[in-house]
Amino acid sequence: MPAAPDPLALPAGPADVRKPRTKPAAVRLDELMAAAEALFVEKGVEAATISEIVERAGVAKGTFYHYFTSKNDMLAALRAKFSQGFLDHIARAVDACAPDDGVARLRAWTRAGVEAYFDGYALHDVVFHDTHHPDRGVAEKSAVLNQLEGILEAGARAGCWTLDDAALAAIVLYHGMHGAVDARIAQGLLDPQDLSAPLAEMFLRTLGVRAD
Repeated sequence: MPAAPDPLALPAGPADVRKPRTKPAAVRLDELMAAAEALFVEKGVEAATISEIVERAGVAKGTFYHYFTSKNDMLAALRAKFSQGFLDHIARAVDACAPDDGVARLRAWTRAGVEAYFDGYALHDVVFHDTHHPDRGVAEKSAVLNQLEGILEAGARAGCWTLDDAALAAIVLYHGMHGAVDARIAQGLLDPQDLSAPLAEMFLRTLGVRAD
């Protein structure tokens, strides 16, 4: 005689059927790029392999080729990601200042730029490793320079300073900041405030603005 059913047992239903769990495409892409970023910083771009990237990300090799054609293609994506993060970090800092306060906005640009470089210099050095290539980071650098040029032009319109060539001034200030950050990193001095405050005042004096 068959055993009587357990009255306390829960009835079987759709919830008991295990369904394969698949991550959203955006999540898989983020994990893949995070794995590549970590390996590129740890081992260098040349030494890191696609097999190692997909293994660390926990995906099949075919998933890599779904998003990227090559390791260099992924490197370009990481470069764009770094540059967009840099631009966004600066934009948040600058937009927190009054639109007509060019002095405050330039100080915010300098502080945020130094912070972003200090925070991400290991990745920056990897994704922009081909520093002597004539086309290195042209699109990314142009976006950063255009952002700064806009800040300088707005400051000039507000009467904060006078400029003959905002594009040239942007180049001088950007490369000045980049060189100063590189020097501090080489010295092991990574306090952004310690650099950004005097650097901003130097930039303002270069534009003809005297500290109050």
